[in-house]
Amino acid sequence: MLRVLLVDDEPPAVAGLRALLTAHADTVVVGEALGGRAAIAAVAEHAPDLVLLDVQMPEVDGFAVAESLLRSAGARMPVVVFVTAFDAHAVRAFDVGAADYLLKPVDATRFARALTRARQAVAMMDAAARARELARVLDAHTGVASPAVAPSGGVSPAAPAPLRAFVVRVGARELRVPADDVLWIEADDYCAVLHRSDGRRHVIREPLDALEARLEPSAFVRVHRSALVRRSAIVALERHGLGRLRAVLRDGTRVAISRARGAAVAAAFRAGA
Repeated sequence: MLRVLLVDDEPPAVAGLRALLTAHADTVVVGEALGGRAAIAAVAEHAPDLVLLDVQMPEVDGFAVAESLLRSAGARMPVVVFVTAFDAHAVRAFDVGAADYLLKPVDATRFARALTRARQAVAMMDAAARARELARVLDAHTGVASPAVAPSGGVSPAAPAPLRAFVVRVGARELRVPADDVLWIEADDYCAVLHRSDGRRHVIREPLDALEARLEPSAFVRVHRSALVRRSAIVALERHGLGRLRAVLRDGTRVAISRARGAAVAAAFRAGA
């Protein structure tokens, strides 16, 4: 079942979303929140898979809620679908990692498509978690990662060894691509595209979230929900549009940085990380 939290400062709007969900038997409403502050508390209490989140709310709007969740929810960040009366909010909705956005009044067919995207996003998050657990178990079993000694003198579970190379298929051959040779990684549905320093690209069948969990944390930085960039490959940050940032890589590639991650990427760049 898809566990859904409904957020809007107007009770009739919440009731309308609940009515639309009745047509989808695989969903269950775990809570309702009438406003942004209540939404943040409700996510912590109910741990929903999906939040249907109104944008225009007094005091704490939907974007502020999403940004708060990005900072605090960690691995349990729910999938967010924004509900708004204005098309202009669409771009920013995707900047903060929303799976989709819906325009009021919400059409049932469009609502069904948004739920499909949300289910896919939840499945990818679950797949990433399973991949991390599988990597941990395999590393512990094969001894790739040395077991750490617990303070009590016992042995704690081994942490997965960072991914040092990718195995990619080129025609009938399998090639080993060192992680150090990858400038950035781009999400492509349930796959990821490796962009190498020599301009070659390789598609691998693994979600970006799962790859991020296996890579050396100090080597790559998440600049967008759809992109990981090698920290040492960033030679400049440039502004474009309305206060947006892009990372300029040493091969001239420009990769968009979301507003939600701009401050962290800029801080890492200035620190020389």
